[in-house]
Amino acid sequence: MTKYKEILRLKSPGLSQEKIAAGCQVSKKTVNKVLKAAEEKNVSWPLEAEITDGEIEKLLFPDKPTNKKVSERKMPDFEQIRTELLKNGVNKKLLWTEYVDQCRLEGSEPLMYSQFCYYIQENEQLRRATMHINRKPGEQIEVDWAGDPAYISNPETGEPKKAFVFVGVLSYSRYAYAEAFEDEKQKAWIKAHVHMFEYFGGVSKILVPDNCKTAVIHNRKFDNELNKVYQELAGHYGTAIIPARVRTPRDKPSAEGSAGNISTWIIAALRNQTFFFLAELNAAIRKKLEEYNTRPFQKKDGSRKSLFVREEKQHLLPLPEKRYENAEWRIFTVQYNYHISFDGNLYSVPYSYIGKKVDAKITDAAVEIFFEGTRIATHARLYGRKGQYSTQKVHMPVNHQSYNEWDGDRFRNRASKIGPNTKSVIDSILKSKQIEQQTYKGCMGVLSFAKKFSPQKLESACTRVIELNVTPCFKNAASVLNSMPEESPEEKEESHGITRGSDYYRRLDND
Repeated sequence: MTKYKEILRLKSPGLSQEKIAAGCQVSKKTVNKVLKAAEEKNVSWPLEAEITDGEIEKLLFPDKPTNKKVSERKMPDFEQIRTELLKNGVNKKLLWTEYVDQCRLEGSEPLMYSQFCYYIQENEQLRRATMHINRKPGEQIEVDWAGDPAYISNPETGEPKKAFVFVGVLSYSRYAYAEAFEDEKQKAWIKAHVHMFEYFGGVSKILVPDNCKTAVIHNRKFDNELNKVYQELAGHYGTAIIPARVRTPRDKPSAEGSAGNISTWIIAALRNQTFFFLAELNAAIRKKLEEYNTRPFQKKDGSRKSLFVREEKQHLLPLPEKRYENAEWRIFTVQYNYHISFDGNLYSVPYSYIGKKVDAKITDAAVEIFFEGTRIATHARLYGRKGQYSTQKVHMPVNHQSYNEWDGDRFRNRASKIGPNTKSVIDSILKSKQIEQQTYKGCMGVLSFAKKFSPQKLESACTRVIELNVTPCFKNAASVLNSMPEESPEEKEESHGITRGSDYYRRLDND
C-alpha cells in the first residue's frame, strides 16, 4: 500500500516531491496526487498516532475502486532481465516469451518484441550513466562505518580489541562526525546518530545510510523495508531515510570519501597510541576530528567547519526538545496465559490475542505492545528478579479476573478453616512452583472439593494424600477423593447442616 502517512510527514519539513518519491518508493505522480488530495481535504501533518495508511486512503480517495485493471503496457523488470541474460542459453526472445505469458496471467498488455528489445538497450545505457549532483545546504547526511577499525587494549593482558568507528558527513560542506563503539549493533548505530545530530546542532532533511541491517532490512529496486527502530529515530528527528542502492558507492560519495580520510587522518594517526578504555579513544578521536574539520581545503578557500558555520548550519532542522530514547523492537507470540515474556519477566495483552504474533517496543522505562500497528497494551518495564508478572485485569478472561483478588495467604486462611491437613496440602501446592501465581488454579480446584463433596471429606482426602507421601496437587487430591466411599445421607446431612451450620459455608464462599 502507498505510504500516505510518510508522504505527508516528509512534506511537512519542505522536501521536494522528487525527494519524497525516492524516500517512499513511489512515483512523483503519486506524490503529487496524494498532496493535492490532502490539500483539498484539509489533511496535514501531524496526524493522530493511531491512524493507518488504509484510513488515510479512504479519507483522501473515498471513491477509489478497490481493484483497478491494468490498461497500460507493462514494462519488464530490467534488473531481472540483465541477470538472466548472463546465464548460458538465455536470450531476449526467450525472455520476451516468458514476459508475455506473465502479462497475460496478470491481465496487462505486453510490449511488442521490438519495443521490448529497445527498452532493454535504453535501460542499459541509462544504467551506465553517471552525473554529479550538487547538494543543497542542510539537505542530507551520509552515514557509514569506517572500513578500518581502531583498537583498545585490555588493561590486564594488553590484548588489542577492535573498536568500530561511525562516520557521518554533511554532503554540502563535508563537515564530519566520528565516534568509536565496541560493536556495530543496533544500539551503537542509534546512539551514534543521536550524538551526531547533537554535534552538528541540527538535523538534515535526508539520511543516506548504507545497506547494513541496523538501517535497512531489504533494499530492492522498487521497494525497501527500513529497520523499524531506525525509521522511528527518523520520525522523532523529522528526517527522511533514503538508503543508497546496493553496491552503489556513488550514492554516498561524501561518506565513502570521508571514511577513507578519517581512516587516514584520525585512525591511522592514532596507531602508535595505546588506549585502555573506549572513552579515552573517543577523546583522542574528537581532538583529531576537530583538526580534520578545520584543515583548509586544498582547492578552495576555507575549511569544512568554516563552510558549515557560514553556509549550512542555519539550514539544518532544529533538534527536538527531548533526545530520542533508544528502543528495541521484538516480535513475540502471545502465550496461552495471555502474556509475552521478555528478559525473564511477563507482560499481559488482551486474551483475545492468544497465539497471535505481536510487535513489542521496549525502552528502559516501558514495554509497549502492538498488533498490526495498533497499540494494545502498555506496561512499566520490570527489573530485578526474574519471573515477575505485569498483568492488567482488563486483559484477563472474565472467569480469570477473580484470580487477581487472591493471594497465597488467602488460600491458606481458607484451607485452615477446613482442616490442618488441607492447609498443609495447599501450602505445599503454593510452594511447588517458582512463581506462586502459577499454582492458584490448582489451589482453587482443591478447595472447590469442599462444596462438591464436603469439608470433612476434603480434609480426609488431604490426610490420605499426606499419609501416602504423594505429591500434593489437584490431580492427586481428586484421585483420592474419587477412590473414597460415598457418604451416607446421614453423614451428608451431618456434615452439611449439623456440625458446621449454613453460616460457615456462607463465610467460606465470601472469603
